[in-house]
Amino acid sequence: MLAFLIIQLIGINKRVPKTHPKDDYFAIVNAPEEIQTMISTSCYNCHSYQTQYPWYAEVAPLSWWIKGHIDHGREKLNFSIWNGYSTKKQIHIMEECTEILEKHAMPLKSYLWLHPEARLSETQRKELIDWFKK
Repeated sequence: MLAFLIIQLIGINKRVPKTHPKDDYFAIVNAPEEIQTMISTSCYNCHSYQTQYPWYAEVAPLSWWIKGHIDHGREKLNFSIWNGYSTKKQIHIMEECTEILEKHAMPLKSYLWLHPEARLSETQRKELIDWFKK
């Protein structure tokens, strides 16, 4: 019990670098509102600097696991810095998004347990796949 209390002193770093709103994916692409809603709800929490940390992200060691997922997600794709990617990288990311959605690999099942609003119906998944293929 003492060890559990002590590890609570080791918090996660939630700071994000300063970015400009014009660099965000939705500031650059003209996505329909439905697409924006799906991407914001199902992707942005781990793939942007607009993460909304739940209360349990304050409890170690769970907080470390959550932060690791977020850091990994942002490393693969960060919608907040979309404008900083080369055109070639943007195209590659969209291809990867399509592949991942087709394989039902995202959103992560572990994420959906506590964020059911991020679950995509088959219709929504197809709409996103079609969007990312544009």
